[in-house]
Amino acid sequence: MTTERTAPVLYLVIPCYNEEAVLPETVKRLTEKLDSMREKGLASPESRMLLVDDGSKDATWSLISGFHEKNPYVEGVKLAHNRGHQNALLCGLMTARESCDCAISLDADLQDDTGVLDQFVEKYLEGCDVVYGVRNKRDTDTWFKRTTAEGFYKVMKVLGVDVVFNHADYRLMSRRALEALSEYRETNLFLRGIVPLIGYRSDYVYYDRQERFAGESKYPLKKMLSFALDGITSFSVKPLKLISNLGILISVLSVFGLLYALVSYFAGWAVSGWTAIVCSIWLLGGLQMLCLGVVGGYIGKIYSEVKDRPRYRIEDHLKNEPKD
Repeated sequence: MTTERTAPVLYLVIPCYNEEAVLPETVKRLTEKLDSMREKGLASPESRMLLVDDGSKDATWSLISGFHEKNPYVEGVKLAHNRGHQNALLCGLMTARESCDCAISLDADLQDDTGVLDQFVEKYLEGCDVVYGVRNKRDTDTWFKRTTAEGFYKVMKVLGVDVVFNHADYRLMSRRALEALSEYRETNLFLRGIVPLIGYRSDYVYYDRQERFAGESKYPLKKMLSFALDGITSFSVKPLKLISNLGILISVLSVFGLLYALVSYFAGWAVSGWTAIVCSIWLLGGLQMLCLGVVGGYIGKIYSEVKDRPRYRIEDHLKNEPKD
């Protein structure tokens, strides 16, 4: 029997790292949005925005503390040191699940269109436990970023990883889904791959990504590549299978090469070939180093997992009483 859902206690979970340039405008817009959603019956008076400071080096935490004192909607969590976007987001979601009916994760720069927040909650009220925010198009991205991002999603599909195309971390999760998420204990977090594994009823909200109104992106090329590799190696062993197949292929080719060498020797065709030897050594050496790197990456992840260290540590937590 399904219980009819009413206006939920909604938490907007926002990881922040050096976001002093955007926070004043972000808090202003989200305050107006929460007021509007309350008037429409889409959020209860106990709804909040939870700002998670991921060890910022600027005045981010000072701003959060100030907003907390003046704005009844604002709550804050300060991590003891920088743990990365995924861990900061997980910390916010796990903190929010203690008080919320559902939580929506979004970036501090509000490039994810807040105009569709109503649609997220409407789908929650219809019975969905997970609602994914999916980009309609990538017109605001550079050609390189658009091509590599779409290529990443396609590669993940080929490797057998269940990810939602053109979905980042803009999503709604019910308390039930958050409870399920808390059972996933891996250290190497890739939430875009973990959330679909939860399996509860889900739906999609489509939106257009906005230009960043202040500050700069916290995801340069190096971080994006690292994030992509983490996603692949955390959810697929196909790279290891590809290495095995590559080894078999090279072994077969080596047999043919050996036969050719023997025939050439006995037929008198053999010529001292420095170039062929050097090319072979470099080719096989490069392939071996590449394969060792892939295997080493997996071993490194196993090493991180078996230590089972805490994924984050909370230094301070600012809570607010319900707004009248």
